[in-house]
Amino acid sequence: MEAESSPFESSEMLGTFVVSTPLLKESWRRCNFADSAAPMSFVADQRGEVGYVAFSGVQVIDWSEPSCGTLMALGECEWEPLFSPLRCHGDGNGDGEGTVKVDAGFLRLFLEYYRRQDFQNQIQGLLGKVKMIILTGHSFGATTASLTALWLLSNLQPVASPISVLCLTFGAPLLGNESLSQAILRERWGGSFCNIVSKFDVVPKLFFTPLTSLTPQLHLLLQFWQGAMASPSPEQLVGELRKQNFDEFFSNVKKCVQDAAQSEEGARNNLFWPLGSYLFCSEEGAICLDDATSIVKMMHLMLETVSPVSSFEDHLKYSYFTRLLSLQFLKRIDIDDLSESSYEAGVFLALQSSGIDPQDDNVSKPAKDCLQMARHMGRAPNLNNAYLAIKLSEITPCRAQLEWYKARCDESVDQCGYYDTFEKFAASRRESTINMNLFRLGTFWDRVIGMAARNELSHDFHCMPKWVNASHSYMLLAEPLEIARYYRHGMHTKKGHYIKHGRNRRFQILERWWNRKVAVAAQEPQQNNNKRNRSRYASFTQDYLFWARVEEAKDWLKNTEEEEDLNKLGSFLENMNRFETYAKELIKNKEVSIDVLAKNSSYTLWAEKWKDLKAKLLRPPSTPLLNGMDCDYEEMKR
Repeated sequence: MEAESSPFESSEMLGTFVVSTPLLKESWRRCNFADSAAPMSFVADQRGEVGYVAFSGVQVIDWSEPSCGTLMALGECEWEPLFSPLRCHGDGNGDGEGTVKVDAGFLRLFLEYYRRQDFQNQIQGLLGKVKMIILTGHSFGATTASLTALWLLSNLQPVASPISVLCLTFGAPLLGNESLSQAILRERWGGSFCNIVSKFDVVPKLFFTPLTSLTPQLHLLLQFWQGAMASPSPEQLVGELRKQNFDEFFSNVKKCVQDAAQSEEGARNNLFWPLGSYLFCSEEGAICLDDATSIVKMMHLMLETVSPVSSFEDHLKYSYFTRLLSLQFLKRIDIDDLSESSYEAGVFLALQSSGIDPQDDNVSKPAKDCLQMARHMGRAPNLNNAYLAIKLSEITPCRAQLEWYKARCDESVDQCGYYDTFEKFAASRRESTINMNLFRLGTFWDRVIGMAARNELSHDFHCMPKWVNASHSYMLLAEPLEIARYYRHGMHTKKGHYIKHGRNRRFQILERWWNRKVAVAAQEPQQNNNKRNRSRYASFTQDYLFWARVEEAKDWLKNTEEEEDLNKLGSFLENMNRFETYAKELIKNKEVSIDVLAKNSSYTLWAEKWKDLKAKLLRPPSTPLLNGMDCDYEEMKR
């Protein structure tokens, strides 16, 4: 029988970490200060080796703007490069993830901060001094904290920064759709987002509802919340709120949350959806969940027994809950008649901590089902690691077949090399066998990436040398053949060149694993001292995309011969000069395989044609073709 992982393992660990350290209290203290002292702004400071950036929940938001409450595809935004790892590239076969979307109004609010020089200065200042940076915010400041965390994670990851990023929010509205939530899991960032949510707080549930149906009373609520945040004594505002009738407003919210909780998986990409972990707080304690579907169902159940005004007031009680959680972590509770089953006992305590009466079957039964869904079933992550190690050994013959194929191509009398042989002779029996091996290897690594995205593997799996090195070897062997297949089928004429339009997401993710290892190694002085120059050419070209760059260079060369527009011609020449310099550097450092230098390889043929073209262009000094062109002749001569 397969061993099971600990129930609620990863979310419980994150919740315990947050509550047992000063981070929760310190984060809220700064949020509270930002709300009262820095409305529509942020505060940043440092305590020891931890940096804090807190965004005020008091923000100017025009809810009559169509963008507010509207999901916008991140790819449609000119600022999408800020979040480049979240881009979703399918391989053209329909297996790509759905489009990542975020609320257009919240994105606009984040960009207002991003453009501010004082914001950039504060962030850069902290990054140079601390080992951990915490982004925090209350209410509508929480979404800016989340987007800032995504921006930092997206840009720190490629350089393997030793700085940890944690986003701790209080009463945060929903930010994006299910694809955003899945993309964050895929990037192994789920543990970087912890949303502290009061049991009855309506704001985290608000965006399940079309805001146009709530607008009149929503304005009133926003005035109440923002006025209370900035006020030292909000009791008078609470009294005014109690005079209003919010029954219809609250019924609409409850109905939409219920619909979201009952929604099918395929229909969720146009809904707002939770991301990261949620720490649900009540008078009795707290429970931490990291399964998005369970979080939505728990949100629905927690609205079943609350009055409208209580749900509005709870949005302002995070100071109380923060103190309560810190005290309860230190408090020992004795409970009689606890089940001998660890699972049943865990469910009982989870229900009690969430403020749900275990004896109330109307709410406790669906809550138990919700917790069962949140439970991490199946093998423990370390056992999954071991299982994949066995599977890796089973596909070793496929990799060996590719190595054998490359050796045969390198020795072939036609002197085409590995890449060009596969591109030109794919119909042969030998190449058909290689195609099958490519498929099996790709399926295996897709499975690995999928398990990592679902948190079924250990949290540091993507950093383990065994797996990083294995994935690197796979890419060096397989991606040149994937590129060859792409151009052989003429996909570049339909979709565009491989690097931007054809690369499988699998290769993008595995490349980030390797880049992280390289960046970490670069930070270790002994690694730099031990670095040696190669004495012979590499077994495999070290740039996965080298042959895709060759194909683009071939296209530039063809366009140069046909182009009459001098401006475009100058661009083509500049691109080819740049590629030639890059390729020569690789060859000089012996970071290419011998197939690159084969007599009839695509690169060799391109280099010869490019040399001839440069000679023609440089022959007469006053060639009409070059008149008026801004071209570096000395560079071309080289």
